[in-house]
Amino acid sequence: MAIVNKVDKKIKTSLNDTIKYQILTHCFFNRIQISSADLECLCELAKNDNVDIPAFCKIITDLNIFKSPQSARNAITKAEKKNLLIKTGVNRKTISLSKDIKVQTTGIVLLDFKILGNESKES
Repeated sequence: MAIVNKVDKKIKTSLNDTIKYQILTHCFFNRIQISSADLECLCELAKNDNVDIPAFCKIITDLNIFKSPQSARNAITKAEKKNLLIKTGVNRKTISLSKDIKVQTTGIVLLDFKILGNESKES
């Protein structure tokens, strides 16, 4: 019979931290590296889903996540290349967080992850 070392943690956090945790978990298991500024940007995008790019760039520069709209656009392009967000539209493009991330952003969110770290045995 296998022995399983179980770790059970219960933490109450803000909705922002819960959103960031969901994004970080997706990035971790998909081997995607992001900076803390990129994480803040994606968190704001999760809360402002399907927003046009100029308006979103203004939001994240007003929040001092990035210093200029151009650096915000660069971060958006970088996130799109990593399949973390989706651009839609032709002239006035809108962006939204990738549906693959499956982030819950409204109401009371309970995250219940069950992760089994299996040690491989060589014979």
